[in-house]
Amino acid sequence: MDATTIPDLFASLKIPTNHTSLGLSNLIASNSQTKALFHHKRLPDHGWTDVQIQRLLLELSVLDTNCEESVKCQLSQSSSSSSSLGYAYRWTGAGEREGRIYAPLVSQRHFGFGHGIGRSGDVMEAQPKAVGSSALLRLTLRLTLDAVRRGAGLNGTLGKGDSRNGPASFGTLLPVCTGMSMALVLSGLRDRARTLDSASIGTEHVNTERNIVLWSRIDQKSCYKSILSAGLKCVVLPTKKHPDTDEVSTDLEALKEALDSFGNSILAVLTTTSCFCPRVPDEVDQVAKMIMSWNEGKPGAGVSHVVNHAYGLQCQTTNKLLNRACIIGRVDAIICSTDKNFLVPVGGALILSPDSNVIETISKNYPGRASSSPMVDLFITLLSMGLNGYKGILEERKRLTELFGQSLQRVATVFGETVLNCPRNTISFGMTLDNLATINGSDDVAESTQQKELNSQITKFGSMLFTRCISGTRVVPRGSTKTISGHTFEGFGSSNDDYPYAYMTSACAVGMGEEEMNEFFVRLEKSWIDYRKKLEQEVRKKKIKLAMDKYT
Repeated sequence: MDATTIPDLFASLKIPTNHTSLGLSNLIASNSQTKALFHHKRLPDHGWTDVQIQRLLLELSVLDTNCEESVKCQLSQSSSSSSSLGYAYRWTGAGEREGRIYAPLVSQRHFGFGHGIGRSGDVMEAQPKAVGSSALLRLTLRLTLDAVRRGAGLNGTLGKGDSRNGPASFGTLLPVCTGMSMALVLSGLRDRARTLDSASIGTEHVNTERNIVLWSRIDQKSCYKSILSAGLKCVVLPTKKHPDTDEVSTDLEALKEALDSFGNSILAVLTTTSCFCPRVPDEVDQVAKMIMSWNEGKPGAGVSHVVNHAYGLQCQTTNKLLNRACIIGRVDAIICSTDKNFLVPVGGALILSPDSNVIETISKNYPGRASSSPMVDLFITLLSMGLNGYKGILEERKRLTELFGQSLQRVATVFGETVLNCPRNTISFGMTLDNLATINGSDDVAESTQQKELNSQITKFGSMLFTRCISGTRVVPRGSTKTISGHTFEGFGSSNDDYPYAYMTSACAVGMGEEEMNEFFVRLEKSWIDYRKKLEQEVRKKKIKLAMDKYT
């Protein structure tokens, strides 16, 4: 039914015209909202109701050819009894993949979308069988780009002439997490580099085998593994501790040396803007400027710049840094997590770029069709938030950041610790744990053994926090090592070989409320007191044991 036919249809049921007109006004208003959404392709200022969102999803689902297939699967056992009545469905599916869904609960969970998104050649390509799913995907992308531009503050296309595009000029959505998305981005850039370099064969300094990624070290396993998963070699660049703060950040001199050393074998430089304290965002503007300068005058694809912006959209300062990087230097791709930035289940990523050709290459690099589930989740959430809702959660996080720092400072003062001074990281906060644990033993115990005992005690504190229902904190002892795929990282956790403190981190991330934040510090303080009591009990037991050993 539509607004033009309802008056006559309802009149045939002898429903008063004035009653029909009143109800019809609701339908017209709802239809107007949907038309405006498709016309402007922007987030509504105010979030939609669940009924409005469900209605649109079901209307889009009906456009896919599998809208009846799930019913056919459910009624398969009664097919013999219905055969005498004739075939009751509009479509007959004779392919190996017809979007059939057996369980009604699964069909409801997905609003009937069963075909997924994209085609074998392009994750953003429209499907003949699934025009509703295709429309959902493209509209979701447009709404997401609108959110990061008008909500998070990333620049889009700035204009013609000499103006350089902003980081959110173009984008694509991938139904995989940040790490796998990073691998797909690097694979796409490698294919693009081969094409551009092949066109320059015969020109001096061209190397068509770009297989090295320079990675500014950040101690997150997925970053390192994503490079290896793409079949590339990773050169880990060291970080350096800031002389006046506790921050760990980019070593620009090491990057310059690596660029000169590996030259045209380099596919990309991978930097990070969202990280655990004491690591702070890489100086992506200076890195972008350095890469552009190094590429100048060289033929072929040049060295690309990929930014891991996993949960950085929630930080306005970091977004401004990305805007600047795209103006003064080279940025090829920016990878953002959907779950950390938009409060949806894990499973999706947004890829941004100032260059439409980069986005096209990445989209076409995805193998096969993709799940539409992450896109449905994101679509629902964006419409539920609206622009004002999205801005609201960003502003609330910004407000809580100051309170979070003050509360952490209070706890640190009570227990004789220090809050790490890392002003360029406004999401993750750190506090030393140097006075948490104590060493009990004779003076002739080796220093390495003492450090091992300290680390063990500090790690137990991290376990206690989790058992007290505190999640998300990280406890990092000094001098830890971790080997990942053959590479050993010294001082693992701090992104630096020789960080001088043991510490713990906690985050004031988007979605945290003030009540939750306050309860976190209550539990943290109580856990600290309980841990010290247990530690004191262990110390007394050891002293008694040592005293008894002297007399035996």
